[in-house]
Amino acid sequence: MMMTMMKTKRKRMTENILLKMMNIGKSFASVNVLSNVNFELKSGEVHILAGENGAGKSTLIKILCGVYNEYKGEIFVQNKLCKFNSVHDAARTGITVIHQELSLINELSVVDNLFLGREISGKTGWLKRSVQESEAKKLLARLGLEIDVNKYVEEFPMSVKQMIEIAKALAIDAKIIIFDEPTSALNEPDVVKLFEIIQNLKKQGCGIVYITHKMKEIYNIGDRITVLRDGNYIGTDSKDNLLRNKLVNWMVGREMTQQFPERIPKLGKTKFQVDNCSIDDPAGGPFKVVKDISFKVREGEILGIAGLQGSGNSELFNGLFGTYGKNISAKMIIDDIEYKIGTPAQSINRGLTLLTNDRKLTGLVLNMSIADNVTLPSLKSFSKNGFIKRNEELNAAKICSERLRIKSHSVLQETQTLSGGNQQKVALGKWWETNPKILLLDEPTKGVDVGAKHEIYELMNEWTNEGMAILLITSEMPELLAMSDRIIVMHLGQVTAEFTREEATQEKILNAAMGG
Repeated sequence: MMMTMMKTKRKRMTENILLKMMNIGKSFASVNVLSNVNFELKSGEVHILAGENGAGKSTLIKILCGVYNEYKGEIFVQNKLCKFNSVHDAARTGITVIHQELSLINELSVVDNLFLGREISGKTGWLKRSVQESEAKKLLARLGLEIDVNKYVEEFPMSVKQMIEIAKALAIDAKIIIFDEPTSALNEPDVVKLFEIIQNLKKQGCGIVYITHKMKEIYNIGDRITVLRDGNYIGTDSKDNLLRNKLVNWMVGREMTQQFPERIPKLGKTKFQVDNCSIDDPAGGPFKVVKDISFKVREGEILGIAGLQGSGNSELFNGLFGTYGKNISAKMIIDDIEYKIGTPAQSINRGLTLLTNDRKLTGLVLNMSIADNVTLPSLKSFSKNGFIKRNEELNAAKICSERLRIKSHSVLQETQTLSGGNQQKVALGKWWETNPKILLLDEPTKGVDVGAKHEIYELMNEWTNEGMAILLITSEMPELLAMSDRIIVMHLGQVTAEFTREEATQEKILNAAMGG
């Protein structure tokens, strides 16, 4: 009797485990990127996969999803040994990924996206459109979403697109759903909605692998946490046992007593002044995205520009840098010299630079080397008679790489092969190489791990200590409060409040950001 009970208990425990990855190893050209990594996922669980950029998380997920089919170790899905030779193999087993960059086709309808590649047809080969529409509505209803499934995907906001992406996972009866930085393009209400959907998926028996660099999300949504570091398995524990300091220590391999470095600004004269800035809608709409804004920034100062999505703060940065051409009117003064808003090239020559909020799309040329990216905006400095002085260019890139602590085999390494944190440092490095006076930083730590974030904060402190002025946009409130010496808040293109470092609180900023 006792033996039967023990067998039954063991069977239930085994049935509860959806996924087991055991002793997984992977190498590229004799370089080990994963060594003896273990990972387990239970039904109805959100399991956080944590680690710095370059820790091996993406490689592990690509093995699980069939992107990489040559590796060491074993994968069991619901106690069955599996070997995936393609993404389709993994999908047929019930494994799917919700990527940061969604896989939807904007020019197709919702229903066409949901059934792309697995269309429902009759014996004669004709599509059963009405059946597909009915099934699409049922899938979306499981997520609490009622929309016109015949509308093009491009007509919906990002939050709805993400729910359509999740519905695609449900359409293939996915039991293991991997969320890769799913909140990077969402505002706070949409994040809350996403978490509600994930909780609902848990109740339906799905296992969720969740990848994020945001500590708040790790402890809000996770059940267990597995940490990788430099391709090695560090450990797994429940979120209740793995407190923040221990988690950070597991991730970076050292104690970090402070999330943010101490900031003691040395403020000088006014470095950058903008008066009466207004910007027409760059998409051609009959309204202004920025309306009559004025501000000053001093040498050594970090000015935070707060605001919710649609506030106009990113448009302000792009307008000042010259991205929008003549769609902007403003008086701009740099080091006591007045300028008209110019082209990006003119802005760079004046010492005004912009780190955009999407390093992959607008910040870097990913298939070029570190050296080529770092020196791209300042090629004139390394050219003579129309020829590039390659040795000088490589030497400058090496100095920049050392200064910004970019981890790579060489400055000739392709930028797309670097981790996200190191890519971001390359994007910062290309502007540092131009000897800027003013840095416009739009989400400088987006998608960056905790260790790389701290290094970027230290660079910001170093640069302002050298007399640079920084304007900062960040969606992370603790970062805004800790790194800004002063904060102005925008709502619908206008400034609604200004706070000193001592006055600023999360409540005050959010109230002003909502027009209060």
